[in-house]
Amino acid sequence: MVDRPVSLVTGAGRGIGRGIAVELAKLGHAVVINYAGNASAAEECLQLVRDAGGDGITVQADVSLAEDRARLLQEVLAAFGRIDLLVNNAGVAPNVRADLLEAGEESFDRLININLKGPYFLTQAVARQMIEQVEGGVASSFGSPRIVSITSISAFTASINRGDYCVAKAGLAMMTKLFAARLAEFGINVYEIQPGVIATDMTGGVKEKYDKLIEQGAWPIRRWGFPEDVGRAVAAIARGDLPFSTGEVIRVDGGFHLRTL
Repeated sequence: MVDRPVSLVTGAGRGIGRGIAVELAKLGHAVVINYAGNASAAEECLQLVRDAGGDGITVQADVSLAEDRARLLQEVLAAFGRIDLLVNNAGVAPNVRADLLEAGEESFDRLININLKGPYFLTQAVARQMIEQVEGGVASSFGSPRIVSITSISAFTASINRGDYCVAKAGLAMMTKLFAARLAEFGINVYEIQPGVIATDMTGGVKEKYDKLIEQGAWPIRRWGFPEDVGRAVAAIARGDLPFSTGEVIRVDGGFHLRTL
């Protein structure tokens, strides 16, 4: 069994997931880099993880598919024997932004399956494994297992041209509360990290829009967020800096959530 803390980060090949993986590597973690289709990006991430002082493996799996979720967990356990941290990061945006009165079921089903159903049932499976570890005395220098879900300011901000995305992220926020309440008796803390506008491939197509909003002061810290900003929040949880918090929302949004006059 590996002597490093073992972290599974879904959707870790690029963007926020990559930023999280690298920050965990700086803490010495073995990082399981899950990806859906871009193997080369996942291998690039693995090299960055190793360069940062960690180690790991890449595992292809589509979290929206039950058989892939089961295989993903099996591969983690085959490689490392346990899992100390789950980061539900995998997520997609709508292929086309459509008005709430025009949007179809195909996009809704895709976003719910990947952004909500997949993390829900992966968390269920991983939580069962973590309980076995706790009850079996399988410990590491990491301490108690932890679970983190990456949501979005879209969990509470209405975007009428991507309602499916907002609904999925709001559901993921509630999922955090549910698992936090259920797993507290086992010493497994569960957290939600709520990013704001982060510079990734997903936001590349609306860069001009957000550049203008930043200039206009749409959020107090007038800059784009970066994947490493989210990664540092996950690292704080991984270090055990929040032992008396669970179900907590950690905002990495430049102050977007503040209501100011």
